[in-house]
Amino acid sequence: ATVDRFIAPCDFFTLDVADDIGEAADPADAAAFIEKHPELIGSVTIAGIDTPLEISPDLVETTANQFLKATQKARAIYDHIVAAKGGTDFVTEISMDETDNPQTPPEMLVILAAIADQGIPVQTIAPKFTGRFNKGVDYVGDVAQFEKEFNDDLAVIAHAIQAYGLPEGLKLSVHSGSDKFSIYGPIKTALARTGAGLHIKTAGTNWLEEVIGLAQAGGDALALAKEIYAKSLEKKDALCEPYATVIDIDDAQLPSAEEVNGWTSEQYVAALTHDQSNPEYNQHLRQLLHVGFKVAAQLGDTYLDALKSNRDVVSQKVTGNLLERHMRPLFGG
Repeated sequence: ATVDRFIAPCDFFTLDVADDIGEAADPADAAAFIEKHPELIGSVTIAGIDTPLEISPDLVETTANQFLKATQKARAIYDHIVAAKGGTDFVTEISMDETDNPQTPPEMLVILAAIADQGIPVQTIAPKFTGRFNKGVDYVGDVAQFEKEFNDDLAVIAHAIQAYGLPEGLKLSVHSGSDKFSIYGPIKTALARTGAGLHIKTAGTNWLEEVIGLAQAGGDALALAKEIYAKSLEKKDALCEPYATVIDIDDAQLPSAEEVNGWTSEQYVAALTHDQSNPEYNQHLRQLLHVGFKVAAQLGDTYLDALKSNRDVVSQKVTGNLLERHMRPLFGG
């Protein structure tokens, strides 16, 4: 529904087939898939997973029915992009994270076999992980459980690359991965151990760092940051609605526009900066402003001119966030 307006300017496409996950496949297609892949049934040994996967025919059939239609839709979108761009010089991601429960290793294996059957040269796949990946704040959940799921997924991907001829660079994607600081250590350890790659979404927090930079600059820039918060609070319901599953805002913890209007530069920066050791940090305000980017878009040149006028401080914030808080913890020595 949205792909066409992105085709010309983009070279990375997430094939989001959430609406087709769970829609039953054509019985003939499901039967053909099961017949083609007898290796999926029984005891399957995966390097990196301690015990063999015990996969029943029922599990393969259930997983095929849940995801096969989605892989077929992904192929249709992929073919559409290829035709429109006149070639395959782009990165293809498939998103499978819009489900209620994390995919188990057997389910991941079945999904990857189905993707391979569709002939999609997928370079990154976004599975569902345990826990909450709320916008712009830290991971909420059992870090040890996440670590196990992440390592199991890496092992299944490595196996599927060899078994089904998927691209060697196929990597895991962590959607809404920005600022999930508590899981970066386990991710880094896993990547160092396996040599695997990673796609992690961090772009959303660039916008927050811009607002922090404006607040830190003071004067008219601080006033603009306060205006952005006031308008975000006023339009809260509309801004939050599209992101209801990935935000967790307690309205009682949101300061009033009047209170924020009286803040100093230091107070605004402390409330918005993701530093959980600072008692002034407000994760509810941060999540609201994260989804409030539309307010800045509606401000148009007023917002863009403020960024240009305060380029030095804004650039320092954005670069520091990406390099020091994301790239180095995940990939640095």
